[in-house]
Amino acid sequence: MSASESGNEGMDTYTQDNNDCNETKQKMQKKSAKDISQKGNDNDVKPLWGDEDVEDLDDGNSDGYENEIESHKANLEKLKTIDPEFYKFLQDNDKKLLDFNISDTEDEKDDEEQIHKPTEDLEIASDESDFEADDEEKKGDSYQQIVTLKLLKNWQAALHTDKTNKTIGCLIQAFHAALLRVSNEEDEVSQYKVDGSSVFNAVIQLCVLELSPAIRRFLGLTSSKIQPHKCKKFVKVKLLLRSYFTDLLKLLGGVTSTNILTVLLKHLHHMSPLLVSFPKISKPLIKKLIYLWGTGEEVVRILSFLCILRITNNQSSNLLDTVLKSMYMTYIINSKFVSVNSLSSVNFMRRSLAEMFALDPAVSYQHIFLYIRQLAIHLRNAIMVHKKENIQTVYNWQFVNSLKLWGNVLTITCDKPQLQPLVYPFVQVCLGTIRLVPTAQYYPLRFHITQILIDLSKDTGIFIPVLPFLLEILNEHDFNKKHKKVSMKPLNFTCLLRVSNSQISENGFKDTLIENIYGLLLEYLTIQSNSIAFPDVALFCIFQIKNFLKKCNVANYNKKIKQILEKINQNIDFIEKERKNVTFKITDYDKIKAWETVVKNKGTPMNTFFETWNKLKTIKKKKEITENDKLGDYNLPVIKRIKKENKKKDNKPANPFPSDSESDDNFNFGDKNTNEPEQNRNKKRRKKKQTVRNVDNSNEIDDVDQQDEVKDFDMSEW
Repeated sequence: MSASESGNEGMDTYTQDNNDCNETKQKMQKKSAKDISQKGNDNDVKPLWGDEDVEDLDDGNSDGYENEIESHKANLEKLKTIDPEFYKFLQDNDKKLLDFNISDTEDEKDDEEQIHKPTEDLEIASDESDFEADDEEKKGDSYQQIVTLKLLKNWQAALHTDKTNKTIGCLIQAFHAALLRVSNEEDEVSQYKVDGSSVFNAVIQLCVLELSPAIRRFLGLTSSKIQPHKCKKFVKVKLLLRSYFTDLLKLLGGVTSTNILTVLLKHLHHMSPLLVSFPKISKPLIKKLIYLWGTGEEVVRILSFLCILRITNNQSSNLLDTVLKSMYMTYIINSKFVSVNSLSSVNFMRRSLAEMFALDPAVSYQHIFLYIRQLAIHLRNAIMVHKKENIQTVYNWQFVNSLKLWGNVLTITCDKPQLQPLVYPFVQVCLGTIRLVPTAQYYPLRFHITQILIDLSKDTGIFIPVLPFLLEILNEHDFNKKHKKVSMKPLNFTCLLRVSNSQISENGFKDTLIENIYGLLLEYLTIQSNSIAFPDVALFCIFQIKNFLKKCNVANYNKKIKQILEKINQNIDFIEKERKNVTFKITDYDKIKAWETVVKNKGTPMNTFFETWNKLKTIKKKKEITENDKLGDYNLPVIKRIKKENKKKDNKPANPFPSDSESDDNFNFGDKNTNEPEQNRNKKRRKKKQTVRNVDNSNEIDDVDQQDEVKDFDMSEW
């Protein structure tokens, strides 16, 4: 039984005894009045009351009164054993009640002193006092300390000196209070209260800058290889860290500003080694990071990927399977459409995802095998049924981007024996995709897949027969046919898989075909240029090119293809000259590889020409990306120069009768009819030119002043 409950029960007993005591006192007062009213000797006393009243105070009743007093004392003694806490309370606050002792021989003054009077500071139990106590407890529970900038400065200083987790706990609770301020969770009550945007930003900034170093100092983490839960003091901050990571996840889900997301992701990247001890929080956090990796801005995508990579490396056994599946599905969903604006983000997702698959080839093999098998099933259904719906499941950006992804993965992991068996089925899927609909409308798709195979052959050293798919276009497409439409620029196949019939009828379509065939042929033949079998490989190509040159009547197309033919012949002569001195057999593969390496280091004619051409192509691509051609649309300041029209006027005949409105500039320099000497006229013309130039410059200055001023953004002001 608590002290408050025992106190209430004791007070009830006390009030009942107090009432009995008052009744007894009244009887005693009557008896005292009787004694006072007596005159003379004690034998002659006559009572003032009636006989009935006197009978009530006879000897028998006095004995009952004494018995009542004795019982009252016994009750008080019994209270000492039943409720010692309340008995002690009475000793401290009202000791007269316990020393209760009244006799009939005491006078009126003594009786008045012995009448019990409660002290003023005595607390009496009642229903109202119970409610008041509950209200005070509620006020104590809901009390919130207001976070100020001064308090945050004190915390910042304490984080560097405090060896306990007290300041860390206060800061994490303040962070939770700041999150409650923006999350509209009114039911939850926090120990701290954050008011104002400046305090809110200060709390977030202090957590971002100081919390991670403070936790590392408290735990004694000197190396990233040490796991936090193996530290002795980790138990003291385990619940705090769990709460903080949960709040950080909520904050990442509610923030839309790129600048704030950038700061939070950098902070999370620094805190990610501590997530090893919280696998349940890591999974929803990874899910949110993958969403930002697939949909955020460029900086947010990069930071999200770095966080994913670091968290997955620390918990690869638990998270790698989930991460690979989620990232692949996010990549496929966000690569459904490719445009000029989304091309860079799709390329970044593809390359970063390829790095994730390269972390553990043994785990990645199962996923890659499954996904390539799905692509092969779609291709088989399209070949067997050959309906529009089945063909569209193959000829779309998701299918092509998936092939690009696996091509990059197999290129990066070409030295891993676990993934080498997947190269052959992947190449077969690519070749089957090219052959599915070999029409002119899908030439852009053919170029995309051909580029995938060329890159794979270049990095892995595997021979892939790509030349027939490029030379087939030269022989089947009619380049002599006159175009029905004229386009100012050639088409760009970078973001196209299919062209319409109207685009095929344009002259830009044929120009783009020749450009792509020229570049792909040159790149593929450069890869094979150091091969000992290059003359044999290029023989079929030479026949096809000569056949095209006979059919084609367009000079510009013939000029480009002839240039490739010349370089092929030069490289054939170089290889034949080098292999005249060969003494090893055709089955000595090691010696053949060594010979090809020596030839590659010397440099082949095809390789030298390709390097120069590739530099020019890279510069052209950069201009297209930066859109330098469109800079003319901006109103940039231009220096205006005055044309010298005087030289043109020298050949004209002089006007013998000039009007008064004509200026002096209309006179010829050597005119003898002018009354003004030639030097003065030259001075006037110089002054006039200077005034015109000053006017032009003033207009340019006004134009520049009217432009908006661009200031650098300060990260400390966020």
